[in-house]
Amino acid sequence: MAMERFFGQGVSSEEENWISISDLMAGLMVIFLFIAITYIRPIIEIQNQIREIVVAWNDSELEIYDALEREFKDDLPKWHAELDPETLAVRFKAPDVLFDSGTANLKPEFEEILSDFFPRYIKLLYVFREAISEIRIEGHTSSEWEGALTDDEAYFNNMVLSQARTRTVLVYSLGLQEVVEYKEWARDQLTANGLSSSQLIYVSQQEDKIQSRRVEFRVRTNSKEQIVKVLETIE
Repeated sequence: MAMERFFGQGVSSEEENWISISDLMAGLMVIFLFIAITYIRPIIEIQNQIREIVVAWNDSELEIYDALEREFKDDLPKWHAELDPETLAVRFKAPDVLFDSGTANLKPEFEEILSDFFPRYIKLLYVFREAISEIRIEGHTSSEWEGALTDDEAYFNNMVLSQARTRTVLVYSLGLQEVVEYKEWARDQLTANGLSSSQLIYVSQQEDKIQSRRVEFRVRTNSKEQIVKVLETIE
């Protein structure tokens, strides 16, 4: 037969159909491969963006911590303070130095500390201003309140007190003459946050009432917001 002469051997119609189906499947596989590449490439690019942001976030936080540690390492012991590497918080933890008992009045010793600490703190953070989204002044209390009949009453009384204290610290700090150069930027970044007894400090599973009464200056970087923007782009 002509077909047999052309191919040199006989080819059944079933074999011809199989060859056609094989070619079709191969073609479909190529198409699916291109589709997969089309979808995968943007995902890989987004993953790379997130990875770069996370690395930059980690690097910026390490740089801020190192700068704070170098600046204040000799002062922290005499201020009864510490620097937390995990939260970038400068923690003033001697309540008898900070305020008059039960009031938001700064003690003279704490005013002296703030006068030394805050101008240097703001000047240092200004260098990292592109990476900073918020500087939080946090007021913390113990869980107790003399004369409170319930835990709720103690909590809400401490909330009012802690908010008043952080506001006092904010007003005093921004009012320092040495801060004038950075005041406009600082005012946009600073927040005063009274947290009552919501973040107690425990030692051996027991509340440390003295350590719980504290004031913290905490830095928040903006890399998390950048990640959110990338995720919104994905959606």
